[in-house]
Parts: sequence; C-alpha cells; structure tokens
Amino acid sequence: MRGITAMMNVLSVLVQPKDMLLLEKNKEPAKEQNCTTPHLFCYPAQSNFSGTKYPLSWIRKIKARELCPVRIPGKWFVLLDAAAFVSTSPLDLTVHTADFVAISFYKIFGFPTGLGALLVNNEIAPFLRKIYFGGGTAAAYLAGEDFYSPRQSIAERFEDGTVSFLDIIALKHGFDALERLTGGMENIKQHTFALAHYTYTVLSTLKYTNGAPVVHIYSDTDFSNPDVQGPIINFNVLDENGDIIGYSQVDKMASLYNIHVRTGCFCNTGACQQHLGISNEDIKRNLQAGHMCGDDIDIIDGRPTGSVRISFGYMSTFEDAQNFLKFIIATQLSKADMKFPSQPTPTKTVTESEESPMQNDQTSCHNADVLSMKTIIADTGPWNNSSAMLKTTRWQPPETELERTRAAVFERAVPVHSSSNKPISVTNICLYPIKSCSAFEVTQWPVGNQGLLYDRNWMLVNQNGVCITQKQEPRLCLIHPSIDLKQKIMVIKAEGMDPIAIPLEENLEKERQICQSKVCAHRVQTYDCGERIADWFSEFLGRQCHLIRQSSDFKGNATQKHVKGQAPSATLSLSLVNEAQYLLINTASILYLKEQIIARLEEPLETEQLIQRFRANIVINTMEPFEEEEWAEISIGALHFQVVGPCNRCQIICIDQKSGERNKEFLQSLSNARGRKTHFGIYLMNQSSCSSSSYILSVGSPVFPMLKESTKIQCPPSNEEKASG
Repeated sequence: MRGITAMMNVLSVLVQPKDMLLLEKNKEPAKEQNCTTPHLFCYPAQSNFSGTKYPLSWIRKIKARELCPVRIPGKWFVLLDAAAFVSTSPLDLTVHTADFVAISFYKIFGFPTGLGALLVNNEIAPFLRKIYFGGGTAAAYLAGEDFYSPRQSIAERFEDGTVSFLDIIALKHGFDALERLTGGMENIKQHTFALAHYTYTVLSTLKYTNGAPVVHIYSDTDFSNPDVQGPIINFNVLDENGDIIGYSQVDKMASLYNIHVRTGCFCNTGACQQHLGISNEDIKRNLQAGHMCGDDIDIIDGRPTGSVRISFGYMSTFEDAQNFLKFIIATQLSKADMKFPSQPTPTKTVTESEESPMQNDQTSCHNADVLSMKTIIADTGPWNNSSAMLKTTRWQPPETELERTRAAVFERAVPVHSSSNKPISVTNICLYPIKSCSAFEVTQWPVGNQGLLYDRNWMLVNQNGVCITQKQEPRLCLIHPSIDLKQKIMVIKAEGMDPIAIPLEENLEKERQICQSKVCAHRVQTYDCGERIADWFSEFLGRQCHLIRQSSDFKGNATQKHVKGQAPSATLSLSLVNEAQYLLINTASILYLKEQIIARLEEPLETEQLIQRFRANIVINTMEPFEEEEWAEISIGALHFQVVGPCNRCQIICIDQKSGERNKEFLQSLSNARGRKTHFGIYLMNQSSCSSSSYILSVGSPVFPMLKESTKIQCPPSNEEKASG
C-alpha cells in the first residue's frame, strides 16, 4: 500500500498498536475542524502472528474523531483487516461499521483456496475510483477513442474478469455446514479459545530439569480473555541452555507426529520484528546472508529469523491439543535427552602439551563420554598451531577470504590424518537414477556436468505433474533402477514385476511431450517417457503416475544454484536434486548415530541399513564423527568440490530402504544426538574447471579436505613416523 500511495503523492504513516492504546487511554479527542480531506486508517482486528485482538471500538471512535491516529485535519475512514479474526470470532457490522472489511473464506473453511472478499460500505462506494478497467467491468468503451463508462454496481465495477463462480457456489454449503456442526460463530470462539488457553497454560509451564523453560511464547496477553486473544500461539522452542532451536527443525519433528505448524514470519514482518527483536538492519543483513521469506534458514549468528505458530479452528479437538503437547514433551523432555549427550562442538585443536582423551582404537572414537569432553580434529604433530580456534558449526554467509586462497591451497593439499594416521578415502559411491527410488551402488562412475552421470535424471510425477517422493509413497524405495553404460540402457526392477528397460539416449523426436515440473519450487523442463513406462509404475504403485526425464535441450533453463564464495554470476547446473550436485556422509558419523538409535530402539541395527537411509552419493570414512562439517572444500583425485552447507534431514530417513516401513525414532534420535538439530552430511558442488564423463570417481580414492576459515593444511606423517607407528 505504501508503494501505491507514494506514486499518488499521498502520505502514509506507521502507527504502532501501543501508540493507539496510549491515545485511547489519554482520551484526547480531535479539535473540531471543517476540513473534509479523506484519510484512511487501516488495522487488523486480530494479529495473525500472536493472535492479539485489537479493539473494534476503534472503528467508531476514529470515525467520530474521538480518537485520532495522526494529528492531521480531515475526515477519517476505516479499513478493517478481519481475515484472521472472522475465522473463529463473530463480527457484527451493524455495530462495528467499518467502511471496508477484508475477509478470507479460506481461513474460515479451509476451502476454497485463495477466495476472499472486500466488503464495502455502500455510502463509501462513490468515493472509489479505478485507474484501469478489465473484462466485465465496463458498461461501454471505445477502442479508437479514450471513452469508458463503468458499470453502476460497485461489485461489477471492481470484479475484473470471470469470477471464481464454482468456488463462490461452495460458500453457501460452507456456511450451512458451519452452522449445523457448531451452532454458530460464538460457539466457535469459545471452543477454540478454550483449546488455546489450555495449550498455552501447559506449554508455558514446561521446564527442563535445570528449571529452564522449554519454549518462549510471543504474546501480548495472558490468554485469560477471548475478547482480546485469539486461538493462536506463537513461540520458539529452547534447549536446556536457553538457546533457540530453529523453526525448521521443529517443523520437521512435528511432521513425524502428523502435526502441521506454520513457521517463519507469517507475512507479518512488523510483528515478527517486534516480538523477536529484529531490527531493520538485521532484516537487510539476513537478506545479504542469503535468508529469504519462506526458506529454512532459521538461525543466523545465533539469532532466530522467525518462529513457530499453531492455531486452532472449529474442527480442532482437545485430543489435537494434547497430541501437540505430547509431541513437545516427547521431543524435548524425554529421558533420551538426558541419556544421550549432544553431539560435541569442536572448540580447538589438540597440541602436544595436551593429553588426548582419545584412544587409538576405533571403538573409543564413538564413546559418548569421550565425545562430550572434546573432539580431536587434527594430528598431535608439531606442525599444528596450538592457538588456532574453530568456530561453532552454524550457517554463515559466504567467506570472501576463502576464494582468494582456494587455488593455492589445492595445489599443496594433502589428506587430513586422524590420530591413527589413517588417510581419508571414498568407501561407497551411489547414484539414484530415478529420484526417490532405490540406490544404484557402483565402485567407479563417470562425472557429468550436473553431478554423477545420470544421477536423478528421472522422476515420477502424479497426474498433476507434481513430483512423487518417498514422503508420499514409501514404496518407491522398492523400485531398483540400474544403468548399463555399455548397452546404454537403464533397467528397472521391482518385486512381482517384469523388468523394464529404458534407453539412456534422449528421445529427440519432435512428437515427444515436453512438460514443466517443479522440484522444491524450482521449475525444470522435462519430457514424458511414454505410456508403456507409466503403466509399469502405475501398476506397481497402485496409482496413476508418469516417469519424466530432465531434457538436455533446456539446460539453460534448468535449476541453477549459487555457490558460496563465488561471484553471483557463477552458477552450476543441477539435475532433479533438491539442493546440490552431491551429498557426502561420513561412516564415523553413522557409527556415532548408530549407538544413539540402538539405545533408543533397544534392538540391533545394521550399519549398512543406516547408511542407506541417508541416501548419499559419496560415503567416506574418517576417525572422527562429524569431522566433515569442519571442511570448506575437498579434493578427490582431479575433482575439486566446495562444501555448500549441511544437509537438513527430513522424515525420509525414517523409511527403511529395504522394506519401505517407517519409524519416526530415527529422526528423533538424530535430533537428540545433534543437539536438537537434524543436520547430517554435507552438500558439495563440483568446482573443477571442466566437468565431463572423462572424469571418473572411484571407491578408494583419497580425500583431501581443507578446513573452514583456515589455509593451513595438516602434513601427513613421514615415512619414519609411519614405520615407527
């Protein structure tokens, strides 16, 4: 609105709720004046951020000049944003005579999506002027002359084009059902507030064993009066030390319990800034750091970028409120939280003068007591800098210093050795030709310009062209694609189905069906692999679907990913992956996590099965768990990779890749082991000057990492040291 008023040279003034409440308390009516210049006061009946309800009495007082938001002479009109308010509260327009009222039917019924209305007082309609007109709004107009006459009805004049008449028809059924099921909006108001009051009361009293609160609730009221508080609770979850757990982590854990929460700032930056203490400069810095509305970057420099919101509607039940509280208790206050220490944060390198708590056998590397004290990240040789410090692993903006030294570092990079002098190497290589289907494991494989050759070149979509993943269809893991480079075919197998083959060479025929699809909100150009293939997958999954392939003809329009440390113009092409070209995990990290999961499940777990759940392209083996998270770049043979960030895990790791069965304990165990985070593995982008199938990635290849914020490379032991060791 500020942009529109600025173009018309109309002044817009920000008014804080506290300023209005203070004006109302002081009761200073405006002086009588004859000025009739129109002014518009806009405010929400209920905050969609905190659920705070603002006085509807302001409408009458402002129009009667008993309350003046700004000391400017003129006639005041009121626009009331009632979208959040009317979803659970009655609004009598004969009492609260706002001039304009915005409402959302979607917020009331949950259907139809995106349908709302602007209610306009008939007495105000003549004041409204349009600067354009569209189909159906003109009584008459001329093509060759500047002549246009609007329709007389205010609705017909402002409803451009064809209205959503089928959705509008559904509204009567919605209101009838609402009345029949609930008895009216006043009952809904009391019901939803009772649920919110109960949840708030329990949530606000939850404490850790050290007395620290489990959540921080953002509210302007004490939830004692439904006239001033709606059924919305906004909060952030805290750990035992009072640090905020990012909203994206809470969202992922909630999904395991079939709970849907909203996260971020909820398109209400003002309330978000006020409650979270985010300044205007913070918003700008966060944008420079890469954070945008709607993403999952929830913590920057230790401070939250948003929060978590739950809300209750007329269909919500007491059991829903209890299930939410059980989720918070199970994930934050379970015995497992005390039984398993958080994954340690490296704080410094170990020098010769310090006695290492680690033993040289691999078993001791995963001892929880040892890990809670210190993590060794380097040899104890004399080349280490005893004063070197490593920062806590958090999401950070790009490091410009890294780019200046990268080329020089890789020329002299050598493997980082652990305390047992064992070099790091690649142990497994997997590609996933069909997105979300089973892995195809190889010992060596060509590298393409989008990652491993043919990795995630295909994916399954439903009848609406939406990607199908294991989140919706766990049985995808039972589909086994394999690639024969000599015969140039991909063979797909599944139990109870005859194998089917697809040529690797692209279908370049003109009649092929080109279609647009989405992968994580990014549009990609694909083509359909045909009805024969679609029938095979549809029969196995028991639902209609199609196999599509990314088209090489449209690589210029393919998903592009900016890489930290590179110039903004430098982008790398992706296949149908979510985030980056490669995903790397560490067997040492797997073994550490395995101990935590076994203790929770109290049943055996195969290491190989756990590795498969994390669906990595490259598996390595270091001596220290999570050592890979301290790397900025790595080199494997002639290939150079830049680490672009940690992999935030979702509920797919809860799916057994052999059977398709779900078990939410896996994501829960990861969250507990990582200090309420769900990071596991790192994303890589290929930084080699030339990416083509002439490059081969092989099992057994040595891995040469470079630590974050450091150009010092650890020297390997000499031959004499090897002999004496």
